[in-house]
Amino acid sequence: MDGIGVELDCLEGIRVVDFTQFEAGPSCTETLAWLGAEVVKIENPKTGDPGRRLRPGQPDDDPWYFHQFNANKKSVTLNLKSPRGLEIVKELLKKADITVENMAPGTIERLGLGYDVVKELNPGIIYCQVKGFGAGSPYEKNLAFDMIAQAAGGPTSVTGYGDRPPVKPGPSFGDTGTGMLMAISILAALRKRDRTGNGQRLQVAMQDAMIHYMRVPFSRTQLSGQAQLRARQRPVAARRARAFGLVSVQARRAQRLRLCLYQPRQSGALDAAVEGDRPRRPGGRLALRHQSGPQRTRGRG
Repeated sequence: MDGIGVELDCLEGIRVVDFTQFEAGPSCTETLAWLGAEVVKIENPKTGDPGRRLRPGQPDDDPWYFHQFNANKKSVTLNLKSPRGLEIVKELLKKADITVENMAPGTIERLGLGYDVVKELNPGIIYCQVKGFGAGSPYEKNLAFDMIAQAAGGPTSVTGYGDRPPVKPGPSFGDTGTGMLMAISILAALRKRDRTGNGQRLQVAMQDAMIHYMRVPFSRTQLSGQAQLRARQRPVAARRARAFGLVSVQARRAQRLRLCLYQPRQSGALDAAVEGDRPRRPGGRLALRHQSGPQRTRGRG
């Protein structure tokens, strides 16, 4: 279909200095790049972003994991521990609108690029940090990855079956979910800067982000006064429909149905196939969803 892919220029002219790595930070800066910002990713001269999985003496064959979170960005390698590397990155920061980092706690400060230093260089900059745990938390100096965030923030506790141990949800909510909240916060900070001319410091903790996504289980806890238990439901029924890919129908509280399709609808025949297998439940609703990914380009300086 013509015109289905649209390039957005909402953030055209916005410059981002990107110190992020792995997923939580890169998913945020990639979103800004998709919206039209110029994102320059700062990487280690020897190994680059750890998400590249570079191996000494082996070909530079970036995995799909890296491509997924770094589309539409530029890249430059700099040794931030050298005077010249630090000089170059400071010149970039002077002209930047946004900078984002998700290094281990305390690392960016030890490199001489903490908020107070960068604010002195550029008072209008929006300085963003994605961390595992918030300031004041007893764990604020600890590292965190997706599985830690989901365990510490709650999603793991409500995933699985009641008679079995909890399991981590498959999607990386802890990483990408946090990155999306930071991206939203940045857009709001840009709007405020348009009015006031002032930059600011933003910090989103992965544990806090997961608590944000736990609002529905928490609402049930408020009603019952007890911790939300894992669902006591039968395994999802799944089958492979002819020529239509995997179709799974999940019953929820005997009154809501969700039909998830992972291939495009074809010739209207799918409706008939689904209709023939429609569970006999009063008031059931079917919602069709088709999932498709964005087009990706990759820049590397």
